[in-house]
Amino acid sequence: MKIKRLRIAGFGPYKNEQVIDFERFDADGIFLITGKTGAGKSSILDAVCFALYGSVPRYEGTESPLRSDHCEPGDPTFVELEFALDENDYRIYRTPKYEKKKKRGSGTTMSPPDARLDIRDQAVRDPHDEPGASGGWRSVATRPVDVGHELSRILPLKQDQFLQVVLLAQNRFQRFLLAKTDDRRGVLRTLFGTARFEQLELALINRRKSLDDELESVRRHLAGLADTASRQLQRDEPPGNASADAPGTRDRAWFAAALAQLEGLLTDAAEGAERATSALTLATITVQDQEDLRSRQGRRNDAYSALAVLDARREKVALDRAAVLGANRASRVWPALRTRVEAEKVLRQALAGEVHARDAWREYQDDPNLVETTESLNAVTEDLLGQLGSLNDVLDAERLLPGIEADIVTLQEEVALHAAAIDQTRTLLRELPDRLDEVDRDLAAATLAAAREPEARDQAERLRVAQAAAGQVRRFDAELSAAHLADAVAAGENAAAAVGYQTLVDRRLAGHAVELASHLVPGEPCEVCGSTAHPAPATGDDEPVTEADIVSARALLKQGQTRLEQTHAVTGAVATALAEARARAGARTLDEFIAEMAASEVALAEAVTAGVRAAALGLDKSRLRAELEEAGRVLADLCSTRDETAARLADRRSARQAIDDRVAAQRGGFASVVCRVDRLQAGLASARALDAALDHSREGRSVRNAAEASVQTQLVREDFADEQTATAAHRNDAEVRQLEELIRAHDDSRAAARSVLAEAALTDLPAGLTDVGPAREALAAAAAERDTALAERGSLGERVVVLTGLVTDARVHFDAGEELLSTQTQVRELAAAVHGDEPNTKRMRLETYVLAAQLEQIIAAANNRLRTMTGGRYTLEHDDSVQFRGGQSGLGLMIRDAHTGRARPTQSLSGGETFLASLALALGLAEIVSNQAGGIALDTLFVDEGFGSLDGATLETAMSTLDGLRAGGRTIGLISHVDSMKEQIPAKLVITVTDQGFSEIGENLLSA
Repeated sequence: MKIKRLRIAGFGPYKNEQVIDFERFDADGIFLITGKTGAGKSSILDAVCFALYGSVPRYEGTESPLRSDHCEPGDPTFVELEFALDENDYRIYRTPKYEKKKKRGSGTTMSPPDARLDIRDQAVRDPHDEPGASGGWRSVATRPVDVGHELSRILPLKQDQFLQVVLLAQNRFQRFLLAKTDDRRGVLRTLFGTARFEQLELALINRRKSLDDELESVRRHLAGLADTASRQLQRDEPPGNASADAPGTRDRAWFAAALAQLEGLLTDAAEGAERATSALTLATITVQDQEDLRSRQGRRNDAYSALAVLDARREKVALDRAAVLGANRASRVWPALRTRVEAEKVLRQALAGEVHARDAWREYQDDPNLVETTESLNAVTEDLLGQLGSLNDVLDAERLLPGIEADIVTLQEEVALHAAAIDQTRTLLRELPDRLDEVDRDLAAATLAAAREPEARDQAERLRVAQAAAGQVRRFDAELSAAHLADAVAAGENAAAAVGYQTLVDRRLAGHAVELASHLVPGEPCEVCGSTAHPAPATGDDEPVTEADIVSARALLKQGQTRLEQTHAVTGAVATALAEARARAGARTLDEFIAEMAASEVALAEAVTAGVRAAALGLDKSRLRAELEEAGRVLADLCSTRDETAARLADRRSARQAIDDRVAAQRGGFASVVCRVDRLQAGLASARALDAALDHSREGRSVRNAAEASVQTQLVREDFADEQTATAAHRNDAEVRQLEELIRAHDDSRAAARSVLAEAALTDLPAGLTDVGPAREALAAAAAERDTALAERGSLGERVVVLTGLVTDARVHFDAGEELLSTQTQVRELAAAVHGDEPNTKRMRLETYVLAAQLEQIIAAANNRLRTMTGGRYTLEHDDSVQFRGGQSGLGLMIRDAHTGRARPTQSLSGGETFLASLALALGLAEIVSNQAGGIALDTLFVDEGFGSLDGATLETAMSTLDGLRAGGRTIGLISHVDSMKEQIPAKLVITVTDQGFSEIGENLLSA
């Protein structure tokens, strides 16, 4: 992360707008922020922190006084920060909550906090863009909450972590050095991205808990099976070891023995059931024989009893026969009697109708002395018909009135509906612009999200390149091992060739001496030394080495050297390629690249989805505009239709008024023409009814007289003295059939009784009835015994079936329990080790173990500077010992003092020593994190005060150490009052206080 540019106004002691271009210090690497006490040096760091996190660390727990006290009500207050991260430039514009001047009227109003986050387009790179300018910048978020979410995604460092590794503010400088293990773990986890190890730890713990639950479920199930099996055995003792950790052989044997026992009981019950069934069959045969004898005796006695009863009813049957004969004669007279009764009934009805019709007619006519005759009734009928004919037209017109009234009501409703539709359409015309505005806002948000697609594609492409490099690392690593092996072989061969060559040279030299000695002659001078005495001439038995042997060995040595140079070159090339691949791939594995690729693809898919949504919202916008235009046309059509309907309503009302006038002229004294017509029709109907009633009365008298004559003739013919005698003899058909059936039943019963007594099976039977009771009691006892035996056999059979299933299920769960126990033991031990529990003697979690390795690298980098700054006295050490009260270890820090040779807690350092150790640790942390591929590069570091606690020599050493960072590509900003630092650091940012009391940053504040 690199801080590039800061623009502030109305913030802290700065009233007017101030701009700081930190990139102007890149060439120097170190710059000093200097000024009087209270001038506003630390406020620059406050502005950086406020831009990134919306708060200032100095004012934690209080209302932040961020707005300058020198500001007028109309002056703005804002902070704008530009920074670079992961090859992208970002710009944050943020304002705090403050009182500002009202736009209208006098006084002030509270301005809410605001924020905006922009990203620079790669095609345009203008470092002097103003807020809101479109050139070179594209908005990512425009609300404080959205800016916070986007920044948490872009910059994973939390505020507290940022203050420990980037912006080392006053009273916070030594926090990372003195932090507890958990706090230090949080910072390192964010910087090195090791949360996945914690996820692995949680996954193992969840797996262990799942296995515990599964094993406990198996145990509970086995216990339940044992209880159920005990109930099937109908005993209370539990199985031997059913709830132990490892289900053993005693449990399996118990279930098998229980099943064998129950099967033996079933065999015994089956044999007992067969014996009981045979006894029941024998008792059933005995009862059937005795009941058959008793039945024949009963039939015989019943036949004698039936004959006695039939003989006693003989006289009654004779009377019934005579009654049937009389009823047959009366039935032939009965039709004439019924015809006369019907004729009299018809006559009475006709006379009653005549009286009713006469009363109705007299209610209508006004002359009480009028005599009703056929002729008078015909005259009245003709007069009424004439009056009704003259009223037909008016009556038809009056009958149209309900329809007209209905039309008027319908048209009124239509007018009301049209008016409601017009109101609804006007409401729609008012709502559609708001809906269009909402769609515009959604479209803008979707377009903004879709704009991230190029960035997501670039990220995916970078990950693909790094992933390919990770694959090359594996290949080059294997090639480097092979190259090292070939180089070692070539080095061995070259060494052997050198030894061989040197041996031949030595032998060649030794052979020269032997050859010269062979030519020596006593008394003659030596060709080499000139001496005539030859006390010890050289001798040798080895084969002489020729010049050709030397040339051959030299050629072999040269070949070995050439081959060794080739293997050296290959090893160097492969090592270079491996280093380059590792630089491109970083420290991440292929699995990590796959996970990041998946996340990158998700981000790309979200951007593509936002593009699709933007297209859909564009269509919605076009549709809403079309609906707006259509609503305008519909409103015009509705107004036209409403006017037409109102005109039709007026026409129908005029038609109703004309009919009302005609009806009033023709209805006379009646309420309506219909009432008058009804009155005339009622009179016509009563006249016609009276005429018809007179005809019916005459016809009824004639029919009644004829029926009376027919009755007298039939009485004489059937030999009845009078009508009463014939009526007394009459029986209806049901009574006659009942008497005939009784007579027939008597005759049939008598014949049946005699037939039964004549059967051969009923002769020679004992007089007394046989007693069947003892045999039935024996049968009931045998049946009860058989039922008991069958129930016992059925119960045992069902229990055997159930127990067989239980035993099978228990065997399956015994096997599953043993396998689960083995797996659970392994997972439990692995989870405990990863979590830092027993048997992990270090009490170090997996993630802490990984971070401890990173911390050791940070300590090594920090010690390179701390040794220099402390003259070799102090070095930081990694402390992985178990913490107080058994707390987990792994990320502790100790300081080793060379004067005592012992390590002690970092809290024991003095103020100046703590500053040096914290500074070295911060620089080491920045170096290691920046070197990690894919990590957060810490290219900017701010240090606020602390140098005043150092003596002159130590300050000089610290400044030399910092001066060595100039070529490291990192920019360090220092805030200090120490005068010697002002002399040693040429690049300065000077804060001055004006006569009005507010601070300013001048234009020519950098000095080379």
